[in-house]
Amino acid sequence: METLKKGVSEQRIVLYGIGWETYEHLLTDQQDASAPRFAYDQGILEIMSPDPEHEIINRRIAQLVLAVSEEMDIEVEDLGSTTFRREDLRRGFEPDSCFYIQNEERIRGKARIDLTVDPPPDLIIEIDITSPSLDKFPIYARIGVPEVWRYDGKRIAIFELKRDEYAEVAESTVLPPLTGDILSRFARESTTSRRRDWMRKVREWTRGQSR
Repeated sequence: METLKKGVSEQRIVLYGIGWETYEHLLTDQQDASAPRFAYDQGILEIMSPDPEHEIINRRIAQLVLAVSEEMDIEVEDLGSTTFRREDLRRGFEPDSCFYIQNEERIRGKARIDLTVDPPPDLIIEIDITSPSLDKFPIYARIGVPEVWRYDGKRIAIFELKRDEYAEVAESTVLPPLTGDILSRFARESTTSRRRDWMRKVREWTRGQSR
């Protein structure tokens, strides 16, 4: 077992040799709780409890996605940290945030998402202020998530799925014209600005892109 901690409130624990049934039981026991969050990769289980720093930036980036998509008149479904899993692949995850954008219509109105027939989220947000205990990219890649934004405490990098692996790219494919530089700038500003002022800047920037 490996444990990584940040301060006293955020904790990540990795367990090895965990069966799928044990993972399913944990999900059932915690299905009504917002934390901890679980990630499972073929017998390796990560349990993570986020702290306020983690969740504040997570919610800001999620709010940015919703504001930009609204200004661009794009339908988006925000599924937060919904549990996604594929027993046949022995993989599962609960993202910090996730969105259906291109595939929003395909899951509209569905109470449950079945990844054996439904598409995965088009966009996942990862907040990795501490060093991640478990590399989740192989999980996302195997399930087919097209794009991941990863925030490391300083910048947001955009990763696009290409030939079963993620490669960092300059501009978002699922929500152009956002770039890694623009996202990083807004992430930095969100920590020093009032939320309403910051949201106003995000919306004004987006409107300026369509002129």
